[in-house]
Amino acid sequence: MSLLRILIVDDESLARERLRGMLRHEPDLEIIGECANGEDALAVIQAQTPDLVFLDMQMPVVAGLQVIARLPARQRPAIVFATAHGQYAVEAFAVAAVDYLLKPFDLDRLRLALQRARDHQQARSAGQSGAPGEALTARKNERLAVRTDGRIIFLRLNEIIRIEADDNHVVLHLAENRLQLRDTLGALEARLDPLAFARVNRSTIVQVDQIRELQPAQHGDYTVVLRDGTKLPLSRSLRGRLDHFMGGRAP
Repeated sequence: MSLLRILIVDDESLARERLRGMLRHEPDLEIIGECANGEDALAVIQAQTPDLVFLDMQMPVVAGLQVIARLPARQRPAIVFATAHGQYAVEAFAVAAVDYLLKPFDLDRLRLALQRARDHQQARSAGQSGAPGEALTARKNERLAVRTDGRIIFLRLNEIIRIEADDNHVVLHLAENRLQLRDTLGALEARLDPLAFARVNRSTIVQVDQIRELQPAQHGDYTVVLRDGTKLPLSRSLRGRLDHFMGGRAP
């Protein structure tokens, strides 16, 4: 397996040091550099073309999302946002980030993000994706194996409209029926493509392409409206700046 070449971008030196220490546990990667601001990150990305960038959201002068906006799509490496600010998750999905890590994250969560980055790199190397945003199309037809009533059912990811927690079970809402599984929402979320699915509140995950609109509600909140008319409250921690998200996903 080829080395995953990584750039760390964070304006806090302690955060860079902690992440660098955690990455030392992984044998198949190489840290090619660190940057304390987005301006330097742009220069390093263009000069050294890393495979993966761990990118902070809020930085002086050039913020994380601005770094992405200033890179042509085909020059963008895989991006994992590593931030203390959960409110930008929706925007991260809109720019096709590989993953979104909320500080402080542990080694297991970091390894999940790295695996998603490796899968992304493998897809690009195989010619399945020319740019990060195109990887979503390549993965939409992947299958998810689930157990219910003693059976193993294989679902295509684009069959799933939304997933809801129900006590000790989860309910998969499909185009034509529903499936109830004895599982947790968190465990199922870890198996899903983070570019295709987003948790909109504590108890619901939706397929991003099923979101039709975001409607303003009381007290600055928003309601997610799916294409089948289902309305779901949007968690404030996932709200972000919704104009960017709606511009990228609106029908």
